[in-house]
Amino acid sequence: MAKTRARVVSVRATTRPQPKAGPGRPPVHNETWSKVSVVLFDRQVHHLDRLAIEIRGTSGRVLTRAEIIRALIDGLIDSGMDITAAGSEADLRARIARRLGSPYR
Repeated sequence: MAKTRARVVSVRATTRPQPKAGPGRPPVHNETWSKVSVVLFDRQVHHLDRLAIEIRGTSGRVLTRAEIIRALIDGLIDSGMDITAAGSEADLRARIARRLGSPYR
């Protein structure tokens, strides 16, 4: 039987240089997150953009489309509104509009 010799490999700890910041805004999320693609209608995108411009003009603060969408979703979640009976997107939209709008709609 052939003898095999153990080979000792020297491993040196090296420090990697920190990568340079990439383009765009730095991540500011304080919890785990997933990148999700959704299809929005052009009218919805235009409305989000107008809303962001109005917010910037009124308060001087910059809110992105994604921040507005996340806030709307969290607002719905925090409201405790039960939307499980909604049977379609149109039904869900109507329920939310009634809840947010005047009781006379």
